[in-house]
Amino acid sequence: MLSKDIGIDLGTANVLIHVRGRGVVLDEPSVVAIESDTKKVLAVGVEAFRMVGRTPGNIIAIRPLKDGVIADFDITEMMLKYFINKVGGKQWYSHPRILICAPTNITSVEQKAIREAAERSGAREVFLVEEPKAAAIGAGMDIFQPSGNMVVDIGGGTTDVAVLSMGDIVTSSSIKIAGDKFDSSIMKYIKDKYKLLIGERTSEDIKMKIGTVYPDGRSETMDIRGRDMVSGLPLTISINSKEIQEALSDPVASIVASAKSVLEHTPPELSADIIDRGVILTGGGALLHGIDQLLADELKVPVLIADDPMHSVVNGTGIMLDNLEKLPKRKI
Repeated sequence: MLSKDIGIDLGTANVLIHVRGRGVVLDEPSVVAIESDTKKVLAVGVEAFRMVGRTPGNIIAIRPLKDGVIADFDITEMMLKYFINKVGGKQWYSHPRILICAPTNITSVEQKAIREAAERSGAREVFLVEEPKAAAIGAGMDIFQPSGNMVVDIGGGTTDVAVLSMGDIVTSSSIKIAGDKFDSSIMKYIKDKYKLLIGERTSEDIKMKIGTVYPDGRSETMDIRGRDMVSGLPLTISINSKEIQEALSDPVASIVASAKSVLEHTPPELSADIIDRGVILTGGGALLHGIDQLLADELKVPVLIADDPMHSVVNGTGIMLDNLEKLPKRKI
């Protein structure tokens, strides 16, 4: 094959790439380590992620995407080029066609930035598609029938909620509250309660190992280390699941409110379908303990976690790559 079609889930936390005919070939953190003086790229992806919070003054580990959109254009372009070459871009004789996912409510300026970053990374043609649409397709939902399907995609930077029917989005909402906000809420809670400073990596570890959002959903404890704000010295404390539930209550309440708002604006016939079919949870945030139970209680509809929530969006791009000709090139 002279050129490849590739699908990219350009996430705030991770970049995933699907190459047509080969499946998902890359899943790496959206992090770039650069030298602050020369702006020389030292590491990208997994290697750069290991450096987060552990670099000397002359090296900066940057996350070029924030809240689902490009915060640093040049670094995003470098990162995309690196990943495309890593999956075999240099061996292709002509530039690939790229299908790239974006949150539902981004502005035309943000759309243009994503498109240009992909074009300058070597794309021949760029197709933009809404993230919840790709997530729903990747989770195995048949969104092309005249019936209601609801998906809640909790990523790193944004949570996208959408009701889909006849292959398109009927009602949707995108909020800049997701995995990163969970981490920062845990960091803030521990700082306020224990006067202890912890880093992003520790916070994420806490979330995954003992975190829950459902009352009495989990009862575990964990020892964590950080820097005591009073003495300035290293300190170890013990925290439990109930405290993490308290720390996460505000961001999770915003996600519940967003899902309720989308349901309230959904036509009654489609709402009836959603009661029968349930809501599908995708994205890394779907793995947060108790989130499915909490949403089911609040929305009064069944809530199911997709089989492979982390890969739902990129798997959806893979299916859409087989139907590229039917997708609009210019509008999202």
